[in-house]
Amino acid sequence: RLLRSPATAPVVSGMATVGQLLDWYGDRMARDRSLSAKRKAGARSAIGQHLKPRLDDLAIVDVNADALDKHLMWPCQAEVSLSYLRQMFALLLTAFRQALQLGLIDRNPMAGMRFNDFTKAKILPKASRLRDVQLPELMRQLAQAFEEAPGDAMLALMMLAHGTRIGETRMARWNEISLAAAEWFIPAANAKTRTEHRLPLTAQVQALLTRHRATQQAMGYEGVYLFPNRRGLCLSETQASNVFKRLGQGEWTSHDLRKVSRSTWTDLGIDGHIGEMLLNHKLGKIASTYIHTQAMQQRRAALEKWHAWLDRVGFAAIHGLTKALFEISQNSPEATAGKAPSDLTAFVISEDSK
Repeated sequence: RLLRSPATAPVVSGMATVGQLLDWYGDRMARDRSLSAKRKAGARSAIGQHLKPRLDDLAIVDVNADALDKHLMWPCQAEVSLSYLRQMFALLLTAFRQALQLGLIDRNPMAGMRFNDFTKAKILPKASRLRDVQLPELMRQLAQAFEEAPGDAMLALMMLAHGTRIGETRMARWNEISLAAAEWFIPAANAKTRTEHRLPLTAQVQALLTRHRATQQAMGYEGVYLFPNRRGLCLSETQASNVFKRLGQGEWTSHDLRKVSRSTWTDLGIDGHIGEMLLNHKLGKIASTYIHTQAMQQRRAALEKWHAWLDRVGFAAIHGLTKALFEISQNSPEATAGKAPSDLTAFVISEDSK
């Protein structure tokens, strides 16, 4: 048996087994409004499919490194990735810490335990399945997709152009896009880090957005989302994932777009700190202050360099900026007067103006 009789185990608030602890913590996570639906689903899956089946009847007083190694860590390492096992370990550790802080248990049996106490194997990041030399072919593919399935192509292009995550991209609204301020605002509620994110919009992306909006309107869509589904809501997580199954055909995923963006930024000499800001990774308090006071121009310069590089491998043929500016120069009042157009507002119609 995994435990001594729970009836004889010292208990606070009736919590005797790890299963009871996990039931309590799982319910707590499910009710936590600060957690994303994806985070809640991940925790529910880890508890229901792995932690409870292996630890349900284990008495809390019997929890120690040997018991966890025997019933959880060693058998699970043969079935799941080390990175996922580390996430489960962290979830269990957090559950014990929280229960102790709230007085539900009288001691934390996992205090002092670390993941590398159980395995010395290194968790290596997955290599990107997209490399910069593959981007010309990818651009040709996306150019064709823009004609046949513009929403699919646009989702991939916005992620590649900015290094954004699939979740925060699929939920984008037109009123979060300001062409007047040349900025894309991602609300904290949509971001994995739960911190708002502001991305500069280059001239190329402004032209791309204008093309996308015109395509939507030509198809009769006047709604609020950049990536709507048939019900008029934003693409669901599953629907967005299916976009990349169609585009990648098993060769690459949405996250590979983010990875190839980051690696190419490094090759282009873009400062690593600026790259982390663009990816909206969690930063320290000092760095967060720097973001809001100093870094917007550096981020804009970084994206301008990146998009100029993408132009050379096919991006220009998709967003059509050069063509649009040429047409303006031929047809605008400024052209009639012999003057060049001053900026993109001559052809870009933003939500700001509505």
